Amino acid sequence: MSNSRVAAFGSTRRKGVKPENDPSLDALLRSDVKVAVIFGKSWLLHVEEVLRCTAEENLDMISETVEYLRGHGMDVIFDAEHFFDGFKENPDYALEVVRRAYSAGARVIVLCDTNGGTLPTQLREITKTVKHEVGCPLGIHTHNDSGVAVANTLAAVEEGARHVQGTINGLGERCGNADLCQVIPNLALKMGFSLLGGRARERLRSLTALAHFVEELSGRPLPKNHPYVGRYAFAHKGGVHIDAMLKHPRTYEHIDPSLVGNERIISISELAGKAALQHHAQRLGIGMDKQAFAAALDEVKRLEAMGYHLEPADATVSLILLRSIGYEPSYFKVRTWWVETLDIGKLIARAIVSLDINGEAVTETGEGVGPVHALDEAVRNAILRKFPELKDTTLVNYKVTVIDTRDGTAAAVRVFTEFKSGESQWATTAVSRNIVEASLKAVMDGYTYRLATLRQDWKADKKTATARV
Repeated sequence: MSNSRVAAFGSTRRKGVKPENDPSLDALLRSDVKVAVIFGKSWLLHVEEVLRCTAEENLDMISETVEYLRGHGMDVIFDAEHFFDGFKENPDYALEVVRRAYSAGARVIVLCDTNGGTLPTQLREITKTVKHEVGCPLGIHTHNDSGVAVANTLAAVEEGARHVQGTINGLGERCGNADLCQVIPNLALKMGFSLLGGRARERLRSLTALAHFVEELSGRPLPKNHPYVGRYAFAHKGGVHIDAMLKHPRTYEHIDPSLVGNERIISISELAGKAALQHHAQRLGIGMDKQAFAAALDEVKRLEAMGYHLEPADATVSLILLRSIGYEPSYFKVRTWWVETLDIGKLIARAIVSLDINGEAVTETGEGVGPVHALDEAVRNAILRKFPELKDTTLVNYKVTVIDTRDGTAAAVRVFTEFKSGESQWATTAVSRNIVEASLKAVMDGYTYRLATLRQDWKADKKTATARV
């Protein structure tokens, strides 16, 4: 963004050290940026027990640091660390910290709920008091230790804070910081604030993609039910619920999911009924008569009775619907498969898979850390020999659930796999008493679904029930 600015982060000068002799402040000046974010103590507990200095010296440390950086041409944002805890114990001192920092030249004073223990009602009243007593530009920095970081941030904004600190997906120490993926759409869509410049709507639509990008970079999984940007944030299940929502989305959706770059999901189960299947069929672009709907719903009920859980497995549902109209995407079929695990000082798994592709036997091997990994490698190697368009398709999630623990190690298991290619993501599921067999079926269905949606043969030729290679 054209109005973005990088800031250097640091603390006030050390106790007993002049600003010009403090190496951390020198590092800030040498950082080649124009903005410094400085945190200082506003809770006497920290002043006395952590810094081990007097209340007055702490105030000097704050004012001298801000003045020093301002004197060297830096714009200063002051984070009043532990402000709300400090205010609760000694409001006069906490307010004096704010006054000293602002008088020394800080552009914004950020009130920090560093321990995350303040609730919205109290935070709102304290913020209002600071605004009335000092009248300086305010910011807000909240932690989520009490589960109210977003609520606290919005409350502070309502009381005049205009500088908001937070993180994408709420990442941060302990329970995390205020989640900007919730704060931003709430401010823009619910509270009427103009954000992100002239292209606000367009930029807001990139929010879900940004959240998942950060998820990949950080290695911290984003909950499926994460507000606004989670995969199931706009998922619907119950039949009556779905029927009403499809007639008018506002009946069960607080915003249009496309506003934040997300999408509506209609979960399929025996509870979902005809409306859910119709919606899924429309997304696929297929027409279904009453007989096809009845066949698809019967298959859903049959599979769920076996232990299938179809709600998150959109690709498996799509294949059920395609088969119900007589379309069988038979791009490849498993002839034989074989897996072994060897302990040769370290565990190695190997697999051999033979596929029938257009009448030709294609055999490949795979090696992995476990039998399922090796099997997936072998399947992928075989498929890519004939279908290079699947090169960018990758398995991104794999989960196994025991259906009935009473059978012990002989129990049936349910396998869930999730695939990704570019911005497309889909999931399959399979059930078997053999974990490798269930895994193989789920993996094969994942590749089959992707190839079917890329080619969409059922649209090109509605007379045939067999996909052509």
